[in-house]
Amino acid sequence: MSSCNCASIWILLGLAGAVSAQTSPADRPARVISVDYNKVRGPHSTVWKECIGAGRANEGLRADWQQQLALVQKEIGFRYIRMHGLLHDDMGVYREVKGQPVYNWQYIDKLYDYLLHVGLKPFVELAFMPHDLASGDKTVFWWRGNITPPKSYERWGELIANLVRHFRERYGDAEVKTWYFEVWNEPDIPPFWSADLAEYLKLYRAAAEAVKSVSKDYRVGGPASAIPYQFEQELVKYCAREHVPLDFVSTHSYGVKEGYFDDTGFRGTVLDGDRTVVRSRMLHSRELIRQSEMPNLPLHFTEWSSAYTPTDYVHDQYHQAAFILDKIKGAQEAVDSMSYWVFTDIFEENGPRMTPFHGGFGLLNYQGIRKPAYFAFEFLNRLGPEELANGDDSSWVCQNAAGDVQALVWDFTPIMPPEGVNDQVFYKQEQPSRQAGAASLKIANLPAGTYALSVYQTGYRVNDAYTTYLDMGSPSQLTRAQEETLRESAGGAPVRQEVVKHGGGVFVRDFPLRQNDVFLLVLRNLKRFSE
Repeated sequence: MSSCNCASIWILLGLAGAVSAQTSPADRPARVISVDYNKVRGPHSTVWKECIGAGRANEGLRADWQQQLALVQKEIGFRYIRMHGLLHDDMGVYREVKGQPVYNWQYIDKLYDYLLHVGLKPFVELAFMPHDLASGDKTVFWWRGNITPPKSYERWGELIANLVRHFRERYGDAEVKTWYFEVWNEPDIPPFWSADLAEYLKLYRAAAEAVKSVSKDYRVGGPASAIPYQFEQELVKYCAREHVPLDFVSTHSYGVKEGYFDDTGFRGTVLDGDRTVVRSRMLHSRELIRQSEMPNLPLHFTEWSSAYTPTDYVHDQYHQAAFILDKIKGAQEAVDSMSYWVFTDIFEENGPRMTPFHGGFGLLNYQGIRKPAYFAFEFLNRLGPEELANGDDSSWVCQNAAGDVQALVWDFTPIMPPEGVNDQVFYKQEQPSRQAGAASLKIANLPAGTYALSVYQTGYRVNDAYTTYLDMGSPSQLTRAQEETLRESAGGAPVRQEVVKHGGGVFVRDFPLRQNDVFLLVLRNLKRFSE
């Protein structure tokens, strides 16, 4: 790895050799991740991989977008994908000729065929309004998504019914039954909906009834809201009262306290330093559903991240990996899915950005270079299906049927800009990490045997492409050599590998943590390879 001397790091971290179970109790670190190999808590939650976000549908027709998605699916493997603009004019979906609707699904077919090819199902966002069906000319974003109600709710319903019918004809009833149909995006804020709640409920009803007219088994919901909690509650009340179909609630959450919606890419944002941000929103939304007229509705967070703008450098920094893991760990029991926003910086709400790193939402930058956020999900995907009982709130320890054990351990320390400084200034700079104390992983009753230990890490200057980019002087454009250096700095290879002969009983491994370090330790039982 070109950005660090891994041997030096592991000497520093005290992991250059095994630590025996006979370490003096007085020398034990304060933080102990203590599990018993024989005490399984239950299946490890995978709500984090149910869905991933993308910018807009038309971007999905690009070769580089598809190449990056193929990498994400190979190394992480999300199940659904959600994006804006499916009904936008650049998808060629709807026109009126001599006053009559004309439908065209060819661009959507190319996109959806590819998604299914790489193992993804659509989480279908029904937005924005086609120009010929719109009642006004108000738009959002560089690509001008129309945010006005339809001029005819009858034709809006016909558009949705014909679209869903086409899906059934092309992909089959059994497949489309597994999809989700979400009506609009963030209708509770003016940038995305030019009307009010009452008008949104009309829009929702027409779309939901259109979906169900094709099959009562197809799932439809909303409101994909931005602000807690009015539209969520009002939609549930309305559907219960009026007997309108509602199969799930969807909403969004971001960890900002200043500078929410950003349609220009030039507004400043400030992260919220409250450790409970995002996850407390998820927990409360679940509780509101439990107290509602429809208490068993699934809850999908179809967007979430730290900052609500694609120009906040925290998305590029190493801090983001620990932020992601903290929110998933704290909210996984309350939600049915958590769709991180988004998988790639190929994302043009504010138009094409001018530099390879610019604070984009993505797990990957324009060149497909992995950010620390990417490794949060890639490490999660390496965990086994069974979670061991564990009282530590910043780790998971899992196992699989082959007898392997995986421990994902992190420090989450919010590092905030000083008063009067926004994220765009603060996180654009190098952020050296401080020591955060030591940790000890203790696995009781680990069977005797020979194990291959592989340790993976992301943190400051370890799988940290952005800091390497700063070392280069933040070039506005990359040479091939610079791009390769950045790619190598975030290659994801183990930072340490060794063979461990374990005599049975307690396995112990001690290591210091720096702020916002993330470690994945994998113990692979070599017995299966010798049989």
